[in-house]
Amino acid sequence: MTGLNTKVTWVDVRERLPQSGVPVAAAITGRYPADSVESDTALGEAFWLVRPMYFTTLHFGEDGTEHRDCFVDSDGFVRSPYGVADDDTVTHWAELPTLPGTTTHLVLGEDVQPALQDVWSARPAT
Repeated sequence: MTGLNTKVTWVDVRERLPQSGVPVAAAITGRYPADSVESDTALGEAFWLVRPMYFTTLHFGEDGTEHRDCFVDSDGFVRSPYGVADDDTVTHWAELPTLPGTTTHLVLGEDVQPALQDVWSARPAT
């Protein structure tokens, strides 16, 4: 089969941000809300996880709020780079891998089915 392994290179947001409009894997950190007011962990539980997002130099939220140099997820939730805000921030980002067996991130229209067939036909005979 065509090599389907990929290497991820994480970039610290304190060192460099991606280009505007680029979809990325974003490592985000923050705290989940506490389950109840009487919880032993009133601040909630800390997390650090990876989400697909895109970076933009200018974004307007649904309420019209202007956000600069931020990461936006598919739900429209906006996160700032670490160090800019205190809660729910992006610590690192990585370029998304290319499509299997290709050197590109995107195939459109009539080129989709031939690209899929090329990758699927590259499987070794069993």
